Amino acid sequence: MKLVIQIPCYNEESTLPITLLDLPKEIEGIDEIEILVIDDGSNDNTAKVAAEYGVHKIVRFPVNKGLARGFIVGLENALSMGADIIVNFDADNQYDANGMSELVKPIIANEADMVIGVRDIRTIKHFSFIKKKLQVVGSWVVRKISNTDVEDVTSGFRAYNRVAAMQLNVFSKFTYTLETIIQAGYSNLNLKTVKIGTNEKLRDSRLFGGPAEYVWRSILTIVRIYLIYQPFRAFSLISFLIAIPGITLIGRFFYFYLSIDGPTGHSQSLVISLIFLALSFNLFMVGVLSELLGTNRRMLESISARIRKVELDNRKIT
Repeated sequence: MKLVIQIPCYNEESTLPITLLDLPKEIEGIDEIEILVIDDGSNDNTAKVAAEYGVHKIVRFPVNKGLARGFIVGLENALSMGADIIVNFDADNQYDANGMSELVKPIIANEADMVIGVRDIRTIKHFSFIKKKLQVVGSWVVRKISNTDVEDVTSGFRAYNRVAAMQLNVFSKFTYTLETIIQAGYSNLNLKTVKIGTNEKLRDSRLFGGPAEYVWRSILTIVRIYLIYQPFRAFSLISFLIAIPGITLIGRFFYFYLSIDGPTGHSQSLVISLIFLALSFNLFMVGVLSELLGTNRRMLESISARIRKVELDNRKIT
């Protein structure tokens, strides 16, 4: 069984050596370990450092394309390298690499398709009070939306088997962490979590400028993915909420029409209620159409996964 450790990098020449030296050289149940570095348009010596430390494969982007793109390209290249298991590991060495054996164990035992390393957020010293609270709240929201039980949804220390790696698609340019959990929940992938440790901070996060940006971009990611995977439910809820004032106003009109003023007056309530009800109906129909499109998307994802499998099998043969 072959394990490929993929490490997305952007200007990591100072931290990458520490990370590479900490990676395990052997893991029980794994016959071969290879390292893949995705250099996301770095303007320092990241690629050179990776080569000097004997990385098996380096993929270089001419410009910075973002963490999410680097993650997906890493999965594709790891599969082409013949990986049975792929572990994503951050280049800043924030995770304790000693936990990798526990991370891949459920996959080796065919008990999981995807395993996420869960940090004890409360004990991470360099996380501010606000960041800890945001992590807890954000993880709760993603758990509810995805029907999973992941307590640390932003953890990038993850393991995937070939089935999961071929099925995952990332639409966000921001990050893959939230999106892949929601996908796993709706794609019926067997998702498990294990406890992991963390190391001292080597550098500040480059993914976002501050808590406000992190919250805003995370909300946009969650909403977009929820609309992709549960469009009918989402638009039906919005439609229902908009219909409430419409029904209330039309009820107000008929109340005055039948009991007080007769056929005169309060026609504005009728007009406004019809606007609300028309908007509600249109949103409901958008939900119906989106659900039909979602069926096509699921078919295309299945076809895409099969094509990837055929391509990879053909590469093995040749």
